[in-house]
Amino acid sequence: MMNKLKILANILVDYSISVKENEKVLISVDNGVDKKLIRYIMKNIIDKGGYPYLKINDEEINNLIYENLNDLMIDSIVKRKKFEVDNYDSFISICYNTNDFENKNTNVLKLKELGNLTKEIDDIRINKRKWVLLNYPSALDAYKSKMTTSEFYDFAIDTMIFDYSSMNEALKPLKELMEKTDKVHIKTNTTDLTFSIKGMPAIICAGKYNIPDGEIYTAPIKDSVNGYITYNTPSPYRNSVFTKVKLTFKDGKIIKCESEQDNDKLEEIFNTDEGSRYIGEFAIGVNPLIKNPMGDILYDEKITGSLHFTPGNAYADAFNGNISSIHWDLVLIQRKEYGGGEIYFDDVLIRKDGIFVLPELEKLNFKNY
Repeated sequence: MMNKLKILANILVDYSISVKENEKVLISVDNGVDKKLIRYIMKNIIDKGGYPYLKINDEEINNLIYENLNDLMIDSIVKRKKFEVDNYDSFISICYNTNDFENKNTNVLKLKELGNLTKEIDDIRINKRKWVLLNYPSALDAYKSKMTTSEFYDFAIDTMIFDYSSMNEALKPLKELMEKTDKVHIKTNTTDLTFSIKGMPAIICAGKYNIPDGEIYTAPIKDSVNGYITYNTPSPYRNSVFTKVKLTFKDGKIIKCESEQDNDKLEEIFNTDEGSRYIGEFAIGVNPLIKNPMGDILYDEKITGSLHFTPGNAYADAFNGNISSIHWDLVLIQRKEYGGGEIYFDDVLIRKDGIFVLPELEKLNFKNY
């Protein structure tokens, strides 16, 4: 496994953020991450002529702060975040999940206030700096995946050291096709949804920002979404887990929302602001190693044969005009064992039951995995 951690460190430093001489890199690491990986990352940055800086986080302690946010704390956090984007060229963030409910007592109103005050700073970090986000495998992740800890560790590291340069090449024909497409039609036994992506850019995600990775995204024309979609993967959000979420649209807007859980809370989420009832992202997942949901969106949105159709804020590089403080990646898997389904571009079938059917897209089926 030592060699795999070296490979992972090389991917993060050489491929994901492409460290150059004299660049300053902030490595933010949660407690629990293997120190060997951190050492490999720092050594690699130094070998490239860069300057690594390390910040170690403790989720339990950090959440104590967020539960008790006041104006002075908020001011301090804003200043720290501004210092980071002003003084570092790139960012490597490595999370280590220990408890999905650790932040359940967060001061939501103060957190929203903090989010408004850091919006411009976050925009600089996301859109004007190099960054990559990684979830290091933990026992909690293994539990959610219904694997032993060692099984999940091997699985997770293998997904992280995927040949992302080859994935990037395989996604280029799909990018070209999406950028020529007007009408998209998604169908399953419980979904019949249409929308337009005419003129929207399609963005390849193959290891540059997320590890593991494997998707391509765009955004629908904001008022073009009509029909209904039923998602078939459990989705944690705001300290609840929702299953079989069904959304009904008219002229882009969610006019009805249902799930097997707390529908009042679901309504509350979609009443967060005006943009929360419109879609900010449409994406297709292609990572062949990630086959089943585990309640961690960093993995689930990349499931092979899946798509996600995301209420809330649109990304700057595929911006459809929708602005919201939420961005909820809800996932629909269309492989046969999950009920099947089709995706049509301008009335041409491009994927059936999770398998791409057009010759130019066959490489995305990754038959060797």
